[in-house]
Amino acid sequence: MIKGLRTVTYPVPDLEQAKAWYSQAFNTEPYFDQPFYVGFTIGGFELGLLPDGQPGAQGSVTYWGVDGIEQEVERLIALGATVHHPLTDVGGGIRTVELLDPFGNQIGLIDNPHFDTAKVA
Repeated sequence: MIKGLRTVTYPVPDLEQAKAWYSQAFNTEPYFDQPFYVGFTIGGFELGLLPDGQPGAQGSVTYWGVDGIEQEVERLIALGATVHHPLTDVGGGIRTVELLDPFGNQIGLIDNPHFDTAKVA
């Protein structure tokens, strides 16, 4: 049975540079830091960085939950991210945006007032 999102991995061409960027972007240090993989614990989920990879904005998008999406977009842009798909109200007060990190990976942000993390098992 699928229990929900656990880990998202992003390929990066420079592991040290990506580790520094994601440490700033998510305001945390990695819990696992090896030359073959760097792992961050973020809100009960894992973000993994894979070295020597080919980043890209193709395929699925992972959305990270935020409050105050405009401020988060501004903060990540100041760190070097760029807007891939603009901030959009998708209905019911739910807003999303898709950014590209400095390495070319797509990062989705979602501000969903209806999502209650206390109900997530």
